[in-house]
Amino acid sequence: MTTAINPRRQLGLFDATMIVMGGIVGAGIFANPSEVAHRVHTPFLILGVWVLGGLIAMCGAFIWAELATRLPAAAGGQYVYLREAYHPAVAFMYGWGLLLVTQTGGMAAVAVIFASYFRALTGVNWNDSAIAAIALVTLTGINCLGARAGSNVQSALMLLKIGAIAALVIIGFAVGHPATAGLKSGTLLGQPPSFGLLKSIGAAMVPIAFAYGGWQTATFVAGEMRDARRDLSRGLLIGVGGVVALYLAVNLACLRVLGPVGLDATTTPASDVMRIALGEQGARWIALAITISTLGFLSQSMLTAPRVYYAMARDGLFFKSVGELFGKSRAPVVAIILQGLAAIVIACSGTYGEILNFEVTVDFIFFGMTAASLFILRRRSTGSETVTSRVPGHPFTTILFVLSCAGIVGSAIIASPRNSAIALGIMLAALPVYYFWSRLTRAHL
Repeated sequence: MTTAINPRRQLGLFDATMIVMGGIVGAGIFANPSEVAHRVHTPFLILGVWVLGGLIAMCGAFIWAELATRLPAAAGGQYVYLREAYHPAVAFMYGWGLLLVTQTGGMAAVAVIFASYFRALTGVNWNDSAIAAIALVTLTGINCLGARAGSNVQSALMLLKIGAIAALVIIGFAVGHPATAGLKSGTLLGQPPSFGLLKSIGAAMVPIAFAYGGWQTATFVAGEMRDARRDLSRGLLIGVGGVVALYLAVNLACLRVLGPVGLDATTTPASDVMRIALGEQGARWIALAITISTLGFLSQSMLTAPRVYYAMARDGLFFKSVGELFGKSRAPVVAIILQGLAAIVIACSGTYGEILNFEVTVDFIFFGMTAASLFILRRRSTGSETVTSRVPGHPFTTILFVLSCAGIVGSAIIASPRNSAIALGIMLAALPVYYFWSRLTRAHL
């Protein structure tokens, strides 16, 4: 076993695009259309908030694309942007939250969703925790072989996801169900907005923010891209744009088949669309699509998140072994195993549901801070850097994104104050840990 100095650069534009899309598209798009319809009840508002969420996501993609061109060799991506713009303590807080709340908790929940669908499809008589653990162990092993192996699996699963979503959309439009009449009424056009309506729109933005989140994880593997300045920035824009198009198409298909009332009444809109179109066989096909989608999300998470813990260890803020690279693949094997074990523990503990409720609060605080870091990095710029991607409309679009993040955090706190308070407590607990760890590191120098 040998330790390498730098990660191996082997990923290109296609890999970057698939990683971006894989980080966003999980199981949520098969269920979230109804979650949104529970909060806003007309086709105009349902589609409108998804468009709004897509615009916010595209603003974020442009911001992250410029950050990627300003710090192209940064293994750890968003972690490094926060470190360079603010302070290592802020970056550590982000990595801490990623391991304890956002990434690991999300992975654990999605692994159990995968297990329930896998068991229903195959009929195996195992409990969900065992199946989830096997899936996570398998993906951990694949990613320990290197970024190329992990990316190949992730890309294949993402292409299958795109095919499944495209099939859902095509079948939904082909059905021609009478519910299409609902698309022509109740738009609320011309009516003045009320506080209740604005509150409903804010509440609807929480599941939409969760559904669109995840593009930032592609920046974690910047250190393993052949040309991160070009390919990562382009992959962010192509990937997010592709997901926005897919999400709007799914919502149109669901509204066409189920109508706004039917979409509000169900919790499984994709299954209902396929059942109406193809009977129980259709429902089985969509269950297979959800199984593939959840596995693809887990694969992407296992590929990307460990690069943040690796970067933290290289900064002396985590166990030294986590910052080591192994073998010809130059993969951060210890960091990958750490991520896999953490997700398995939470998946088997049954506490994953509560942790999922924390994710939007913590994620969008750091989204807003990362976007604001662009102002700091531009101000420090010497003008000698090669910046191939710039945010259109900056500073106005960047400010709009930061304010949107603040609004989403506020909506999440109003919707779930207890969970948000716990999430903020976990996040702030990182500060004393950081100062303890940094003092310990200095003492050993």
